[in-house]
Amino acid sequence: METKRPVEKDPRQRRDDLIVITGGGGFIGGNLAGYFRKKGFTRLRAVDKKPLGDWYVRVPGVESICLDVSDPVNCQRACEGAVEVYNLAADMGGMGFIERFRIECLRSILINTHMIEAAYQAGVRRYFYSSSACVYNTLLQQDPKVRALKESDAYPAMAERGYGWEKLMSEMFCQEYWAERGLKTAIARFHNVYGPHGTWDGGREKAPAAICRKVIEAIDTGRGEIDIWGDGTRTRSFMYIEDCVKGIDMIMHCDDLIATPINLGSSELVSINVLVSKVEKIAGVKLKRNYQLDAPKGVGGRNSDNTFIRKMLHWEPSTPLDKGLAVTYAWIKEQYLARKKGKRVVE
Repeated sequence: METKRPVEKDPRQRRDDLIVITGGGGFIGGNLAGYFRKKGFTRLRAVDKKPLGDWYVRVPGVESICLDVSDPVNCQRACEGAVEVYNLAADMGGMGFIERFRIECLRSILINTHMIEAAYQAGVRRYFYSSSACVYNTLLQQDPKVRALKESDAYPAMAERGYGWEKLMSEMFCQEYWAERGLKTAIARFHNVYGPHGTWDGGREKAPAAICRKVIEAIDTGRGEIDIWGDGTRTRSFMYIEDCVKGIDMIMHCDDLIATPINLGSSELVSINVLVSKVEKIAGVKLKRNYQLDAPKGVGGRNSDNTFIRKMLHWEPSTPLDKGLAVTYAWIKEQYLARKKGKRVVE
């Protein structure tokens, strides 16, 4: 039986402490590696199961390793020498993916199960887990005019099938590793992260990227129409990637948030119809809307209550959606046109 570590004050963080990021070839993980690199950290290890050529972000100076961290042996290799571990690895995507591939989403529980044990065995000082707003009780999210969800709304539990339940169970692992073994864990519930260098085609993309791509395609082909999943009335909040990586850093290093799930998301609630209108405005176009009522739609509404994060960090994600969308649209347009010319792009 494992014994609980003595809980001690962390020594001062050094720039040559090894930071490990799983899912490091993905959208959030890659941007997080870039964030720490810009802060001056010199030893970063990014781990992802995708071949290096398929990584969304490759940061110069970062050790990049291809490993599938659903395998416990690979988790041990990933955690060797690490001081901090940020676990962002998961098999997931936008609503189309998580509704159609629930078993694949559930299997991601193996990643956190093996990663947190490997981190503990390696003597890692702090461990971050990327959870999701999909853990929240779906009965509270049926109305598009939803009230913002606070952290306690995850219980009584009625998470989204597949992906949401996997995230909720993995949160419990993080809480128990702190309670029983003294591993300092951090848990952030992401609310719809978007921005440049993310998935924008192929079925795993989320709403902002999908809408940007569809508008670009409609203009390029001269079709003048856009297909929208659902009736356009469902509501969400969307967090820009720069806010996300900053929030991860702040949450990870707040002692008052150890093993405490917290929302990390924007509180700017918009409907899908409004999201489309915003992208149309950026593109300078007005399109005919075709509503696909039999497409995956998700819950009626979801928004982040940021009362707790403001209290704990005196900060919250604040990039306006209009600003973040403009940058995202420009990047996706650049990728779309490059692909059209036959250049290799990561989608």
